[in-house]
Amino acid sequence: MIQNNNQGALQHPLGTGFNAQSTAAEVIEGINLTGKITIVTGGNTGIGLETAKTLAAAGATVIIPARDVEKAKKNLEDLTNIEIYALDIMDPASIDSFAEKFLSSNRPLHLLINNAGIMWVPLRKDSRGIESQLSTNYIGQFHLTAKLWPALKQANGARVVNVSSLGHHMAAFNFDDPNFDHREYETLQAYGQSKTASNLFTLELDNRAREHNVRAYSVHPGSIAGTELGREASTELFQKMGFLDEKGSMRPEVLATLKTIPQGAATTVWAATSGLLKNMGGVYCEDGDIAELLFSDREVNGARLHESGVQPYSLNGNSAKRLWVHTEEITNIRFRIA
Repeated sequence: MIQNNNQGALQHPLGTGFNAQSTAAEVIEGINLTGKITIVTGGNTGIGLETAKTLAAAGATVIIPARDVEKAKKNLEDLTNIEIYALDIMDPASIDSFAEKFLSSNRPLHLLINNAGIMWVPLRKDSRGIESQLSTNYIGQFHLTAKLWPALKQANGARVVNVSSLGHHMAAFNFDDPNFDHREYETLQAYGQSKTASNLFTLELDNRAREHNVRAYSVHPGSIAGTELGREASTELFQKMGFLDEKGSMRPEVLATLKTIPQGAATTVWAATSGLLKNMGGVYCEDGDIAELLFSDREVNGARLHESGVQPYSLNGNSAKRLWVHTEEITNIRFRIA
């Protein structure tokens, strides 16, 4: 009997032995990726860069689609097995162009790491009127995966890893007004629903794609020091989130929870390569293992970094199907898996 993770049925830690302190190099130890083709969006900085380095060191050919190609070349200049191409994940035409170039190479795609993301930005919308965090953190994942589907299917054993976040605790997906056309914009709510959408996409993608030997996973990398993600957030927002005290200083208890970049990339790499996940997909992972399912649906005003686990509303099978149809309608992208 084929199992799926609808309603979080498979959200039970496997006892991998990894934890929040495990690094990307540790979770991939002993795994050889020679001959594997990988795409890592956002792979020129932060945990995406660490992910790319780790996969390349294990023998994979790693393709980095980047908005700033020159910056990517500089950041990746010392690495081998790396290819760099232009891609703006908020621009539909750019996604199509990149995907067409890759498909024209006739190569299979063994690992697609949808890592690119933004966080806590002012209200902006893409050319289709889609709120920017939703556009980047979810719609871009859907669009790129849809366009690369033939190569994923060709690999006969591909994995798609969508980088999500504990931030999905901030909000369920608002089907009535996802782009804040009729409600006041709140950046934490926007971020939260974009990550919930990523989880729902992962669930439905795995349900649809597994018969073609393609599995999908969503991951929470952790709260990480030294990345560029929060660069547009105000001091007031960090205080609201509980990260900073009234003087604007990082709270010691928060500082103690922050991961290094190698630790932050670990769960992505684990989900992409672990043999323990060979016959399982659609799960939300954290700290190098499958996360626990929380026991009640609830929305919070601000992420709680000391919590873990996945919200049931982000693994609701009916919502996942509804979101897939909704996304095809608003983007005019038909993601037909066959």
